[in-house]
Amino acid sequence: MKADADRGERGRDETPEERADRRWQELVQEIRVVQTGVQILFGFLLTVAFTPHFQQLSHTDRTIYTITVVLGSLATGALIGPVALHRIVAGRQLKPHAVVWASRLTMIGIVLLLATLVAALFLILRVSTDDTAVPWIVAGVLAWYLLCWYALPLWVRVRHTDGSAPPPPPPD
Repeated sequence: MKADADRGERGRDETPEERADRRWQELVQEIRVVQTGVQILFGFLLTVAFTPHFQQLSHTDRTIYTITVVLGSLATGALIGPVALHRIVAGRQLKPHAVVWASRLTMIGIVLLLATLVAALFLILRVSTDDTAVPWIVAGVLAWYLLCWYALPLWVRVRHTDGSAPPPPPPD
């Protein structure tokens, strides 16, 4: 049995390399979920410009569309970034650092996905309704996303973390 000093986070008996491998596998599973969603949304957004209805959009709606497509593209790039990062640093004993940077790219990608979803919803509701409630509906959906994606996880983290987990290694 390893000494307590060699034990990983939360009493796991793993080396730093094993911890990095586990964290990498967890991150890859998370990325698979969000990557699929952003790619489907981005693909759909790309087709909109080629529909007959697109030509009838106002300048404002075209601007919202352009911003939405750019956000979707940025989200896609951030969520595919960890794959490129892993390929470029693989075999160089940098996995703990790769996990930290891939996690950061994933969080950036999730924020960009949030912005893409909100912008797409705003555009769709503007085009499909003449309702003055559109900003309120979009704000409500945004609040829901923020609650589900950030507030609840942060609340659980604060409420159930005792502070004994070691911090991740600093990036180079």
